[in-house]
Amino acid sequence: MGRSAIYPGSFDPVTYGHIDLIKRAAHAFDDVVVAVAESTHKNTLFNTQERVEMVKEVAGDIGNVRVESFDGLVIDYARAKKINVLIRGLRMISDFEYELQMALTNRRLDGNIETVFLMPSEGYSFLSSKLIKEVALLDADITSFVPDSVAKRLREKLGTKK
Repeated sequence: MGRSAIYPGSFDPVTYGHIDLIKRAAHAFDDVVVAVAESTHKNTLFNTQERVEMVKEVAGDIGNVRVESFDGLVIDYARAKKINVLIRGLRMISDFEYELQMALTNRRLDGNIETVFLMPSEGYSFLSSKLIKEVALLDADITSFVPDSVAKRLREKLGTKK
């Protein structure tokens, strides 16, 4: 296994915070796979193909990043890809407990796969896809939270104007 990492998530939708972490991971690792989860406990607004397309639109110009979808456990996906590092983002201290539980569970499932936590820039630490969808649903301008192409898709999906 080389200096590769997987950054898994639902990316529903991809935000500037996600993009910041993708760039940070791309700087730290030779190869980064942004892995869009097909099955998720979250009720996603966008289907898997739409979420993959959005991430490709905003991260496609980063040379050592590729975007794929996966189904099932991320540990199984990592084993299949022969990648032993998972990237997880920590925005606030409130994220830590959940992310720690997930990392320890993943470690128990496969002790050869490590989780590396990255923090976004301070300006993105409050962003969450859920919050952005709620704000967009109320027809607020979300272009400071997501790229224009993502904002356009959100407006179309939600039937809003801004």
